[in-house]
Order: sequence, then structure tokens, then C-alpha cells
Amino acid sequence: MFGVCLLAGGALLLLTLVLDDIFSGLFGAIHLGFDVAGVSPAPMLLGFLAMFGIGGLFGLHGLGAGVGVATLTGIVAGALGSGVVFGAFKVLKQAESSDTFRLEEMIGSTGRVSVGIPANRFGTVLISFAGGSHNLTATADAEIPPGRTVKVVGVAGSNIIVAPLPLVTTEGARPDA
Repeated sequence: MFGVCLLAGGALLLLTLVLDDIFSGLFGAIHLGFDVAGVSPAPMLLGFLAMFGIGGLFGLHGLGAGVGVATLTGIVAGALGSGVVFGAFKVLKQAESSDTFRLEEMIGSTGRVSVGIPANRFGTVLISFAGGSHNLTATADAEIPPGRTVKVVGVAGSNIIVAPLPLVTTEGARPDA
């Protein structure tokens, strides 16, 4: 029974972490109508279930204890596991950006070309904006090589239009400056 708890809880917790969007609807039925400090109880229950299985197996085989002591060991391990999952999901929740923006708001921002942009074709630009890094499809009138710094000058549909910034030279600069 402890092994089943470990496999079921661990597998579902991993799938919840990796495929959160898909499983959020499935585990919506488990949602009890409240959050624990902004964290859904579903992953915490799965963390408890997985660690209950580990603790129970440890109690039975590692400690050589009976079923009662192994169950208590499982409960303690489950509580610890639920706490660890709570902490991890709390950190992930805080790391989510709640700021939304429109591409038009990026006009005037600068970024760096990550995939070269052929003239009147598409490439990719990495821009830091609104607290995050965004890799966006971009076009330009002239060819722009990778690594070049560019400025967003417009928006075309779901793509940005960029222009290369002048190259900075050190010609004429004093060596002691």
C-alpha cells in the first residue's frame, strides 16, 4: 500500500508540476474552495501522498517496524513533504509575472538580435521588458546580424519591427578614461 501511495502521489505531483495547465482542470475537482497562502491544496495533498508512501516504506523496511509505527512514520514524512511542496509552489507562484503588456508598449525598448534578421524577413530579438526576458519574432528593413543591439520602432501584427542602433566605437577615446 505504501508503494502505491509513493508511485501515484509522486507521478501525479510530477505531472502537475510539468503539465500544470493540463492538470489544473483535472485537479480542479480536488480544489476545496480555498487556497493555503495562495497555493492550491491539490499539489500539497499529492506531496503528502508521495511522502507518506516513502515514509511508510522506510518505516517497514528501513526501521523494521510494524504497520502502526510505519504508518506514523509515513504521516510525519507526508507532513514534511506537504510542507516542501507548499514552499516550492509558493516560490513558483511568486515568480510568476502578473504584469501583462501589449507589444506597442515595447516601442522604444532596446534588445539584442538572437537569430539574424534578413532584410524584410523574420529573425528573433531578446528584450528585457516588464520584469522578464522575451524572445520575440522581429523584422527589419535591412539585414541585422546576431548579437547586434536594436531598437523597437514599431509593431506588425504579433511581430515587432526593429532598427539597428549605431555601433559604439572607442575611436578617439583616451586610454586612461
